[in-house]
Amino acid sequence: MRSPARILVLFLGVLLLGGIFVLAQENVFRMDVRLVRLLVTVKDSAGGLVGSLNKQDFTVLDDGVPQTVSVFERRTEQPLSIAVMVDTSGSTAKDLHYELDSVSRFLHALLREGNPEDAAALYSFNWQVTLQAAFTRRIDQLEYRLRRLRSEGGTSLYDAVYLASRSTEGRDGRHVLVVVTDGGDTTSDIDFNAALEAAQLAETIIYPILVIPIANDAGRNTGGEHALTTIAQRTGGRVFAPSLGPSLDAAFDEILRELRTQYYLGFYPQNVPPTKNRFHMIAVKVSRPGLHVFTRSGYYGEASGQ
Repeated sequence: MRSPARILVLFLGVLLLGGIFVLAQENVFRMDVRLVRLLVTVKDSAGGLVGSLNKQDFTVLDDGVPQTVSVFERRTEQPLSIAVMVDTSGSTAKDLHYELDSVSRFLHALLREGNPEDAAALYSFNWQVTLQAAFTRRIDQLEYRLRRLRSEGGTSLYDAVYLASRSTEGRDGRHVLVVVTDGGDTTSDIDFNAALEAAQLAETIIYPILVIPIANDAGRNTGGEHALTTIAQRTGGRVFAPSLGPSLDAAFDEILRELRTQYYLGFYPQNVPPTKNRFHMIAVKVSRPGLHVFTRSGYYGEASGQ
């Protein structure tokens, strides 16, 4: 004969299993325990960087649902992993050495200041993508590989974005791609959507620097330029279109200033309605009027309808 205590335990177990079964039959709100990290740049109406906001000034929406900001850092010093990607296709031959001079100055400035764990990698891409130097703080190694770059062949831009994004995934801190190119893609195996998804999954901000050799639209790859604008906007970066010399240096300087003035926000998704779409749209708003917010457009999460 079973004891009364054992019968009570069995009865409670049946009740618990029954409750779980009932819950499984109903649509429920999803709660993802993974921290979603956002790097946010805020500017005023004149384009000046705003680095003085507080946690309560921000509102974060996940698929339209307000979220609680669990992590907040103003002017975050999270370490930077910056992959600099240089277009070495045949169309860049005339201006490549000017571009490399500016890249060199950017790398020196990056590694001279900031977090001592900041690191840079160097990629070149033409019809193929080549990792010239893995993430390092050794400026001499980066300089050596920069000076050996030569121009030839087509442009596998999307392949480069895909591979460089994958290389940043899993690294601590912030992930950034700086792409120096004259625009367009001619030889990639990866398409635009796959490259963008890789960047989103790696939480990578992309800053394309378009060094445009032809001012006339009839001779430019404007479709490629628009694609780069889109990929920058959706990852929280922006496109620069400088000429060579001082304005190219100024573009690199502006990227560094933005990275040194970023906010770091994190939230655990809660009460987000179920959806079959893996991609969650994110909106970040600030309470102070007249300010513009730049961050990635969303993240990949669960795609369950239950």
